[in-house]
Amino acid sequence: MHALNHMSHNAHKRLNHREKEVERRDRMLIHNHADERATVEEVFDQRTRMVVFDLLNSGILYEVNGAVSSGKEAKVYWAINKEGKDLAVKIYLTSSAEFKKGMVKYIEGDPRFKNIKRDTRSLMTIWAQKEFRNLLEAYEAKVPVPKIVAVKSNVVVMEFIGKKGVSAPSLKENPPTNPERAYKLLITYIKRLYRKAKLVHGDLSEYNIMMWRGKPLIFDLSQTVSVEHPMADFMLRRDLTNLNRFFSRLNVNVVSLEDLHKMVVG
Repeated sequence: MHALNHMSHNAHKRLNHREKEVERRDRMLIHNHADERATVEEVFDQRTRMVVFDLLNSGILYEVNGAVSSGKEAKVYWAINKEGKDLAVKIYLTSSAEFKKGMVKYIEGDPRFKNIKRDTRSLMTIWAQKEFRNLLEAYEAKVPVPKIVAVKSNVVVMEFIGKKGVSAPSLKENPPTNPERAYKLLITYIKRLYRKAKLVHGDLSEYNIMMWRGKPLIFDLSQTVSVEHPMADFMLRRDLTNLNRFFSRLNVNVVSLEDLHKMVVG
């Protein structure tokens, strides 16, 4: 009995120590961001906190700082690794019921993801894995996207595009100085994404393209689908329409939608 109590005491001590470690990580995650505390706590449910803790504990992350962007479905935090390299930590909200309704159509019909569970936690895990895989396949096809680092549950870690916690501007915030060149490069990237990676972005616009080191870089690939998805062609045409709309406003002589579609699909 004494031995059992001793073991229970030791287990209790270990548990207390782990909880204190998690609390310390949480304090670090929200330091100097008290006004965001409610939102941070919404993102970091207990299981998500443990995922972030594991990423810190395994050395993938060294420090997680403030949020750099926030949406209905996810928050992105600026982090660094032990070498001081900037990373982005994207955390999908497990409480986003509205987002859950809209995401299923992007997963179902994608042959890479079958027999999916419909509970929110499972869907968010698949969604994070989907973004990880899309970014990896786009990167391998030589499409400029953030370089992927890790995925665990509803958390994706990738290269941070920007400097010291300040994200590079989107095309919407900072239109390219040479729009003709940017337009031609983006057509090349969409073609590579379609023909080599066999993917369609699905939500391409000036809001999720950044100018980085003089060239456009595409981000936010969570909704990106396989070319085999039943909605792939509709999404591709929508992406191309958005591209033409934005660049025509910058006085670029854009290619007609049908010709552009042929250029991409071949």
